[in-house]
Amino acid sequence: MNKISCFITCKRPGPVNRTIRELESHPVVDRVFLVGTGSAPKGVKIHGFIEEELIFSTAALRKIAAHASDSEYVLFVTSPRGITLGQFGLERMVSLAEDTGATMVYSDYYDSSEGKLMPHPLIDYQAGSLRDDFDFGLLLLFNSRAMARAAALPGEDYRYAGLYRLRLKLCRDRLPVRIPEFLYRADLQGERAEGSAMFDYVDPRNREVQLEMERAVTDHLKECGAFLEPPTGRIDFGGEESSGTEASVIIPVKDRVVTIADAIGSALSQEAPFTFNLIVVDNHSTDGTTAVIRRLAGQHPQLVHILPDRDDLGIGGCWNLAIHDPRCGRFAVQLDSDDLYSHRDTLARIIDTFHREGCAMVIGSYRMTDFHLNEIPPGVIDHLEWTDGNGLNNALRINGLGAPRAFYTLLLRKINLPNVSYGEDYAVGLAISRQYRIGRIYESVYLCRRWEDNSDAYLSIEALNRHNLYKDRLRTFELEARINLNRGRE
Repeated sequence: MNKISCFITCKRPGPVNRTIRELESHPVVDRVFLVGTGSAPKGVKIHGFIEEELIFSTAALRKIAAHASDSEYVLFVTSPRGITLGQFGLERMVSLAEDTGATMVYSDYYDSSEGKLMPHPLIDYQAGSLRDDFDFGLLLLFNSRAMARAAALPGEDYRYAGLYRLRLKLCRDRLPVRIPEFLYRADLQGERAEGSAMFDYVDPRNREVQLEMERAVTDHLKECGAFLEPPTGRIDFGGEESSGTEASVIIPVKDRVVTIADAIGSALSQEAPFTFNLIVVDNHSTDGTTAVIRRLAGQHPQLVHILPDRDDLGIGGCWNLAIHDPRCGRFAVQLDSDDLYSHRDTLARIIDTFHREGCAMVIGSYRMTDFHLNEIPPGVIDHLEWTDGNGLNNALRINGLGAPRAFYTLLLRKINLPNVSYGEDYAVGLAISRQYRIGRIYESVYLCRRWEDNSDAYLSIEALNRHNLYKDRLRTFELEARINLNRGRE
């Protein structure tokens, strides 16, 4: 069996000491190093201490590669949580790395808390797994020679995105191998609650980190032929036929009797110098929502109440039903059934952006609130990671484009939304950004309410995996589409 050099990120001495003891006595482990700041912990045996404040930097990775030059594999422990290896777990990782020729291997694992083991399954990596928060678990096994070559890229000096850039480089040539077996356990004590980090990428405190991540993914897209220059053309809306209605607010809804009246009221209270209506697609509600909509529709001629004939529609399918309805206006504007517009001029600002910029889609910014509209962390989500110059490329790294979303209806009818209830907006946003300009409103124009019936902050690992796998698949589709588009331009 080939020997492994292990490198453990060092932040807290307690769990790290346990991990060191677990690894240094393992028969396939040659040496154990710590990577971090401070001093080496006492009472444990290590081969060396690599002092680096930024443990995922290019500089740290180059030092790791140099220290492991005479080992076949590098095991990178990316968290200070205490690790316990499963039966022949490390041998299994090395064996499959040898058998497949993989440059990178990772596996499922158990979370351990108070003596209980909770499965933590991961998902397979694919070409579109470009988000920088992809979950590889806590143990990453690298082929040391491949890692050294990738880490030695000339002219690169990332402070925060070194590991991200490394794995993009490795995974471009050969996808990593995920072992769907629970090969180790990791202490859960002190970890953040599941889902609490979902808005880290829009936290202004992380802005410097995000700019580096954007630079890394942009370089990757250039290398694989998927980089696109921003579209410059304008859409002329003047000569197109329409229903006579300038804009339609679209609300898909199912079983939201508590909030639907608020959402409808918010839409109908908009003040705009053009004609607009509200299309509510009531997807077979059973809790009294239908009666509320029917009552309000009788009071407001602007409200179009659609009851689908089909019983297989997700949110995307409900949107398709609305935009293909002849009463849908020139522009279709999103409002979720439990959210509100923050101002009476939100709709007017969105439509003005369409005409001023000649864009195919407009995305606003929103404020996170509780059910009673009190602001909750992280507050305003303004998506400043989108820029006119590179937003369409950075969109392949992040997990969403923002809200509220609005579309040029005739174009959306050609594209259509996937008939799903998660990621449908991201899919169509990526497709539009490929060839058309997207306008942005960076001030908050929307209130996104989080409450017990809609919050996705505490989804199970299995649900998060389904969501992430689907969005990675969307990015894979889009990556191939952009590569093909560039080939056609050659």
